[in-house]
Amino acid sequence: MKKLLIMCGTGIATSTVVKGKVEEWLKENNLNNEVKIYQSKISDEINRIDEYDIVLSTTIVPDNIREKVIDGVPLLTGMGIDEMYAKISAQIK
Repeated sequence: MKKLLIMCGTGIATSTVVKGKVEEWLKENNLNNEVKIYQSKISDEINRIDEYDIVLSTTIVPDNIREKVIDGVPLLTGMGIDEMYAKISAQIK
């Protein structure tokens, strides 16, 4: 099972919105049994980022972890959602 971290600045507001949308997408695509979702704030996870298979963030991340992180802002803006989900899907498989 893949470990998916969804993080934002505080681990409360935008990560909660994104988590709900990702859970719905996983269920619609029959992937919900392949992924365990974790939710947190970036400051708590910055040094543990390698513990997760997939990382989705709605906040700016430091350069040293940028390659590992998928931008979750499309789920807030509605622009670029398909590309974002394609990246998540590729990392699940």
